[in-house]
Amino acid sequence: MKRIKIIGLVGLLTFIMGSCNYLDYSETSYLHKNDVFSDWNRTQNFLADIYSRMPTGFNPIGGAMSESATDDAKFVLDYSSVQKLTDGSWSSILNLDDQWANMYAGIRAVNLFLNEIKGRTFDDYKWTDNYADKMAQFNNYPQEARFLRAFFYLQLIQRYGDVPLIKTVLTDAEANAVSPASFDDIISYIVSECNEIIPLLPVTYVGFTSAQETGRVRRGAAMALKARALLYAASPLHNPSGTAQKWIDAAKAAKDIINAATFSLEANYNNFLNNVTSPELILERREGNQNYFEIANFPVGYEGGNTGNCPTQNLIDAYEMKTNGLNISDPNSGYSPANPYTNRDPRFALTILYNSSTFKSKAVECWIGGANAYPKTNATKTGYYLKKYVIESVSLDPNSTSTKQHTWVLFRYGEVLMNYAESMNEAYGPEDASTLGMTALQAVNLIRTRAKMPAFPVGLTKDQFRVKFQNERRVEMAFEGQRFWDIRRWKIGSTTKNIYGMDITKNTDGTFNYTKKLVETRVYEDKMNLYPIPLSELYKNSNLKQNTGW
Repeated sequence: MKRIKIIGLVGLLTFIMGSCNYLDYSETSYLHKNDVFSDWNRTQNFLADIYSRMPTGFNPIGGAMSESATDDAKFVLDYSSVQKLTDGSWSSILNLDDQWANMYAGIRAVNLFLNEIKGRTFDDYKWTDNYADKMAQFNNYPQEARFLRAFFYLQLIQRYGDVPLIKTVLTDAEANAVSPASFDDIISYIVSECNEIIPLLPVTYVGFTSAQETGRVRRGAAMALKARALLYAASPLHNPSGTAQKWIDAAKAAKDIINAATFSLEANYNNFLNNVTSPELILERREGNQNYFEIANFPVGYEGGNTGNCPTQNLIDAYEMKTNGLNISDPNSGYSPANPYTNRDPRFALTILYNSSTFKSKAVECWIGGANAYPKTNATKTGYYLKKYVIESVSLDPNSTSTKQHTWVLFRYGEVLMNYAESMNEAYGPEDASTLGMTALQAVNLIRTRAKMPAFPVGLTKDQFRVKFQNERRVEMAFEGQRFWDIRRWKIGSTTKNIYGMDITKNTDGTFNYTKKLVETRVYEDKMNLYPIPLSELYKNSNLKQNTGW
């Protein structure tokens, strides 16, 4: 869309009512249902409001990104609520990423929308010049709304597991008596919805109508949603027996996107960031011009910088050596502890601000006593600052403040290749293409080639490929909101507890000493692979059951 409205119509704000935070209309509502759905513009804005429920990763949890609740980042403010996700103090009454009410409000909005738009023709617009365009857009709205409903369900089940599957508008009493559907049943529903809308959605909105609206759900988004849902369903958390067919289904769904040839990798790794014209973007959440992300993440010591999501040494250590593709722990890698940032994977410098790197034409000083380091208030605790998604050209100078449009990636082609590579390896191993025509090795090497990194070696076993692949996915998709869920679906949370940083001191001759340090030890229990069902919902609906351990 030209712009997704974050704030809905004044009258529409009255629809978040009821004991389940569902949408509702009453005789006291400022706008009644027919007032909304008999008017073209209000109908359009109603759908825009549903779009606005799509998540953004720009500091959504206590001012922090979800990465700061993983081993990839440490949020600088100890009092931020994101810390509760890492110290074990979150619960069914205190969950800082609780999306239950928000997603179900969106689902009810979709159910209401689909019910109320049936048969609408907007005759008042029939004699206007752009009536045909309006009706073309309108006839596409059901497919967009169904995608959003399926997307919201994936958001729910990746958090809570089994949840109620609601396809119609319910009364409060009905809503408070529904029983949960199984994770697999909801995956089947998502896949079914996607299969039905995929052929109905346009491949592109360029030329779709004279309005030239972009940013809406298109065919590739539904295909990508299906592929991600099937990947989650195949993963160890939800596929403990390792059923191969689930991996095969996920691989086929990702390969359908590859075969469609609608999207492609950017030539340079970071070109898809904040770039709505990127051929790699499948679906994104667009935000208006702002600079709050920069305020929250520019390093201390730069004008307006407050620091925020600081990459960890854990993540930095995941970046391999550029010349040979070996991990720095390999004695043959050529890694030098005295020059730890030399000859590293090029994605490192595009994602991380590190000591002596350049930001706003100045060298970043992460050494103790440096311009951007301890003992300055709010200085990084890990020795690093975030670069990815930060728009360097934004000015926070109070005399010349500027803003830029920000775009949060929801689906991109790079993820599709990663999903395919993972699924193919688990189904067939690294070098067996089966009937799909591309091996896991070939898919991941497309990512490696774009990154200007050596190819994965041939001859890896399935287990060896998995280890190297999981590291590759971590690096490729750093700070895109994927690591938080990957840790859970892979069931590797117990390996992410110790958070490391780098102490840096400057010598009199201008050289530096680098000492790895333990920043904190976090709490991670198996129960945290799923969120607790909100206690308030359990009180309202006795048919809901709390997740194990909560």
